[in-house]
Amino acid sequence: MNYSEIRFERQNRTAIIRLNRPAVRNCIGPVTHEELIDAWRTFRDDPDLYVAVLTGTGDQAFCAGADLSAVEALALHAQENRYDSSSDEAPGILGPSRWTKIYKPIIAAINGVAFAGGLEWACFADIRIAEEHAQFGVTNRRWNIGLGDGGTQRLSRIVGLGRALDLIITGRVISAREAEQIGLVTSVVPKGQSLPKALELAEFIASLPQEAIRTDKEATLRGFGEPLAEGLRIEAECFRKLPLNLLVTGAARFKRKEHPDQGFAEGFRTPGLISRFHKPGE
Repeated sequence: MNYSEIRFERQNRTAIIRLNRPAVRNCIGPVTHEELIDAWRTFRDDPDLYVAVLTGTGDQAFCAGADLSAVEALALHAQENRYDSSSDEAPGILGPSRWTKIYKPIIAAINGVAFAGGLEWACFADIRIAEEHAQFGVTNRRWNIGLGDGGTQRLSRIVGLGRALDLIITGRVISAREAEQIGLVTSVVPKGQSLPKALELAEFIASLPQEAIRTDKEATLRGFGEPLAEGLRIEAECFRKLPLNLLVTGAARFKRKEHPDQGFAEGFRTPGLISRFHKPGE
C-alpha cells in the first residue's frame, strides 16, 4: 500500500509508524484508519522487524484523536465492521486499536498532545516516552463522544481504576509530568527528544534475544486481571512455547560467564545493571 496519511520507515530491526497529518494535529480519518491497519499488519508479520515505534509528525501533536470532520464515515465504518472477539484482527474505529495479539514490543514517542483517540493509541504501546510539552486527556468528553479504541480498558490497566475513571469522567487534561507521576508515561524528555530516545531504546531491545520477550509479553497481557491460578497457567503455557534448545543454550552461556552485555557499545548495556563487568559510572 502507498501511504498518504502515515509514514512507515524501517531502521535496522525497528519499524517507525508515524501519523503524518500535522496540519490537523495528526488526527485519524478513514484513510488513516486503513493505512494503520496495513502498517501494523506489516510490522506484526515481518520476521525482520522486532520493535515498533509509534509517533506523530511535527512538534505539536502525537495524535489529537479522530478527524471529527469525517466522524460519520468513521462511525459507519465501525458499524459495518462489528467487533468480533473471536477475530485476531477485530478493527477499531481509528485503525487496528482492538488488536490484542501483537506480542512484539511497541514504544510510543509522544511528541505533543495525545487527546481522545490519541491517548488511546498511546495506551496501545507497551512503553511511553513523552516530551515535556506533551499533554494527555479524554477531551472527547466535551463533545459527548465515547472512547471506542481501547481507552476504557487499557487506561485502567496502566494507571489503575481510580485514576482512569478520574480522567475518563472529567475529561481533564494533564501534563507530561503528571502523566509520569501516575504511571501513564515511562519517562519525560526534552522537546524533540522522544523519537531519538525511543529509537535508542528500540535498538537496545532489538539487540536482545526475542523469543522470551514475546512469550513474556503474551503471558503478561493475557494473565492480567485473571485469578492467580489462571495467570500461572497462562504463564506456563507461554513458557512451553520456548524451544528447549534456546533455554539450554542460554543457561550454558550463563555457566560459561559469557555475559550478554560484553562487547556492546555505550548505551546498549542492560539499564541499571551493576556487575563485575561494568563499574558504576562506566
